[in-house]
Order: sequence, then C-alpha cells, then structure tokens
Amino acid sequence: MIQIGRFSFKKERIVLTLLALPFIVFVLAFSYVPLFGWILAFINYKPGLKIWDCDFSGLYYFKLIFQDWYKMASVLKNTLAMSFLGLICTPLPAVFAIFLSELPSVRFKKVVQTLTTIPNFISWVIIYALAYALFSTEGVLNQILLNAGIIEKAGNVLGNSNVVWGFQTALNVWKGLGWNAIIYFAAIAGIDSELYDAAGVDGAGRFQKILHITVPGISSTFFVLLLLQVSNLLALGIDQYLAFYNSMVADKILVLDLYVYRLGLITQDYSYATAVGIFKSLISIILLFSVNGLSKKLRGESLV
Repeated sequence: MIQIGRFSFKKERIVLTLLALPFIVFVLAFSYVPLFGWILAFINYKPGLKIWDCDFSGLYYFKLIFQDWYKMASVLKNTLAMSFLGLICTPLPAVFAIFLSELPSVRFKKVVQTLTTIPNFISWVIIYALAYALFSTEGVLNQILLNAGIIEKAGNVLGNSNVVWGFQTALNVWKGLGWNAIIYFAAIAGIDSELYDAAGVDGAGRFQKILHITVPGISSTFFVLLLLQVSNLLALGIDQYLAFYNSMVADKILVLDLYVYRLGLITQDYSYATAVGIFKSLISIILLFSVNGLSKKLRGESLV
C-alpha cells in the first residue's frame, strides 16, 4: 500500500495504471486531439494561411453536402451497398470457426487457422497486385479459360463496374475470415465440455451438438459483433478501395471514406472534406447509440 497525502493506493493498481498510460496517451493523441481539426469545417480554410486569418463560413459547407446531394447519394449508395453485403457475410467467420473446431486433427486445425489468418496482415497494395495477376485481362485466370476454350474473349474483373461490389466484398471476406474467426474460437473454447458429454450420453450426434450447444454458446458473441458492425456501416476505410480505384469502376467503388480523402488531399477542399467527415461521424454515433438501445432492449445488456 502506497500513501499519497490522505489517499492510499495498492501497488498493483499503480503498476497497472502506469502500464495502461501509454495506450491512454495514444488514444488521446490520435483519436481526440485531431477533433480540434473540425474547426476547418466552419471556416473557409486556405492552405498557407493561419486559421484565425481565414473567413468564418458557419454552416455553409454542411449545407453544401445537401446541395451536392446527387454526388453524396451515389457515394452513400456505394458505401451502404458494400456494408450490407458485409453484414450478410457476417456469419461466415462463426461458421468457419465451428466447422474447423470440429476437425479431429489438432495439427491440421492449427495449420488451417494460421493460413487463413495470414491474409489479414497482407497490405491491400500487395493484394491488388495478386488480384491483377489473377483477374486482369492478361491474368492467369483469363489465360487458363482462353486456352481451355471456355471463353472467347478475356474479361477484366478489376474494370467491371457490374461486379465491383461483390468482388470487393469477396476480397474483404477472404482477407479477414481467419482473423475474425479468432474470437469465435475463444468463445467455443469457453463452452463447458460437460455439456457435450451430457449431450453425447443422451444420444445427440455431432450436428445436434453444434446446433443446440455450440451455436447458442457463441450467439451472444455473434450478436455483439453484429451490432458493432451495424454501428460502423459508413466506416469502410480507404485502403482497399484506394488500391482498386480506377476510372472504369470509379462510380461504384467510391465509398465515403475514400470520397473524404479525395476531397481533402486530391482536390484540396479541406473545409468541405472536414464537413463530410463530421457528417459521417455524426451518423456513426447515431447508429452506435441506436444499436446500443436495441441491444439493451433485446438482450438486456448494453454495448457502451
């Protein structure tokens, strides 16, 4: 016990606080300090000028979002379309974890889990290079199909705007399948093994054990992750879509985060880009508290 004035603290708590301090500073520095940049949305910012030398614009750039709604609607459509496709694929990591955990060979399970987790750590630039080598007009897949006589003309998946939503979703699922399944492996490992033994004594088969023990055992984890994903419908990031962006699919791959990036760093319209970013953040906050209320109502537990 350490005495500081009138207050006494356990040594263990002080050590834990000091260990957490770098992470607290990290969050403050990169998540809260940048919020001061939101002031750009309320001024007519010009690079090179000091903030207090710029003209105050009020809510002009927020009004501009709705005045330019045709472009914003297209961006939101792309964002929501790929977000909902991602939501449809949300059960895949859980299904993958369940079936992989049922395999009898521990070594084989570890190999498969490792191989499916590695893509999560591969840069989207490298993934684009692999996709180009496989799916472009001169790619391996087209050459195989042409030589086999299955197709007469090579197609370009990377430049086909009709399949861009499904293709990007498939890439995203492939990249994150093993990584997202880790939390389900932990949830399955936490299920009491005596439940399986008791079910086996009662004559339950493997599929019945999965259906009546494993699935209910991980359902709360799945529901929490699903609600969190719903609250981040507009937050798709830019790495993937920036790597695969080209003029042939520009109208279908331009998501909100990439749109903000292009407004700010390509066209250098910093004030409008900041206003659109704030607009996205406000909607995300509304979604977060909405799904939190839904969780509290349906499950009796809140997320935040």
